[in-house]
Amino acid sequence: MIVPVIMAGGNGTRMWPLSRSMYPKQFLSLVSDTETMLQSTLLRLADVETAAPILICNEEHRFIAAEQIRALGIDNSGIILEPFGRNTAPAIALAAIQAQAIDENANLLILAADHVIQNTAAFTQAIAEAKQVSQSGGVATFGIVPTAPETGYGYIHAGSKQSHGFAVEQFVEKPDSATAQAFVTSGDYYWNSGMFMVKATRYLELLGKYKPDMLSACQASIANPALDFDFIRLNKEAFAACPDQSVDYAVMEPLSNNEPGGISVIPLDAGWSDVGSWSSLWEVSDKDASGNVIHGDVMAKQANNNHIHSGYKLVSLLGVDDLVVVDTKDALLVAHKDSVQDVKQIVNQIKADGRTEHKLAREVYRPWGKYDSIDTGDRFQVKRITVKPGERVSIQMHHHRAEHWIVVKGTALITINGEGRLYSENEAAYIPITATHCMENPGKIDLEIIEVQTGGYLGEDDIVRFEDKYGRSN
Repeated sequence: MIVPVIMAGGNGTRMWPLSRSMYPKQFLSLVSDTETMLQSTLLRLADVETAAPILICNEEHRFIAAEQIRALGIDNSGIILEPFGRNTAPAIALAAIQAQAIDENANLLILAADHVIQNTAAFTQAIAEAKQVSQSGGVATFGIVPTAPETGYGYIHAGSKQSHGFAVEQFVEKPDSATAQAFVTSGDYYWNSGMFMVKATRYLELLGKYKPDMLSACQASIANPALDFDFIRLNKEAFAACPDQSVDYAVMEPLSNNEPGGISVIPLDAGWSDVGSWSSLWEVSDKDASGNVIHGDVMAKQANNNHIHSGYKLVSLLGVDDLVVVDTKDALLVAHKDSVQDVKQIVNQIKADGRTEHKLAREVYRPWGKYDSIDTGDRFQVKRITVKPGERVSIQMHHHRAEHWIVVKGTALITINGEGRLYSENEAAYIPITATHCMENPGKIDLEIIEVQTGGYLGEDDIVRFEDKYGRSN
């Protein structure tokens, strides 16, 4: 059977300020108003007969990933949590080992969680062809039919025609403009999508041949996994010994160089994009008559070919063209579309200055709900906390701050030093410094609370957890 492997790692720098390291682009609704990019990746497999997918993500994103899968009503075959990134080759090896427990002859369909594919029917047909290659013991890669001489993608040089696709002659690094134009003109080159299909057994065989140290480290790291609900936690020490390398460098390039015809490229002309920047998102998004992409409360006059995202306020543009304007609760980006590839420079400066806008947005999601930091000062902080029905914030204590909780919607079960009571709308609770406390939503609608923290230190690390239903220790 086909086992989809969805790689959902990533640090959220290229789509800043909407994307943050704690909430990167694969978990955002960038193209669709109703689905995140991860959800769109899963839903486009609806017409393909597959097993439940395996997801690979960073440990700090585990609850976001699990919630987005659950919201679709889709089962999974495990969510593998990487304690730190080691690139795509080890990630696929971990998935291959896990897939063998589902079906020893599993065909891995390796996909990224943050790609756009507009023509699902063409994609489904390409998967069917790739499966024929995989079933016969080969490796299939999906080559995107180029629409322009892009210098931001690697290329695949296609050779002789095969029963399914073409033999891969060579994987080529990102070219300069003249070389890219020559590639496109020749008709023999495709963009490297980073999507593959291969039997789990075949991938592990190839990894053992070309990167035996990587295979050994992956096998050791998942040999006795710590299982927590759907989460599969690795042995950190074993995984730390794993080389950091992409699947192209570790397996695909050595295979194409040493075994001619060992990889087949399946052409894919399906409106694909890896959404690697705000300008590429503009290219695949719906536009108005002036070429503007508009999200939120926006007015654009005498303005053309802009990408404007307003999350929380009216954003107006007048007499400007080719800009990217992204407004969030705590940050605003204004850039020319030709410069958005360099947004990482802004993110690096934020880090260098000791700020936090690269990591967290003002609105932060937790497994029980979310909170929005409304206001902050020298010795106070105000948050709007939303707790989902049936969920509970951990039993905890703070050494340096007291908290005042005001219920503005729903009903809260608040426990302070072991004594619990129900609080209704317009009622308030006071939690002194060092008091053990927790809140729970016993109702059927969201619970909303205004929290006012006061004290000498208000950092999120001033939390001592005594009990947490989500397995968190910090």
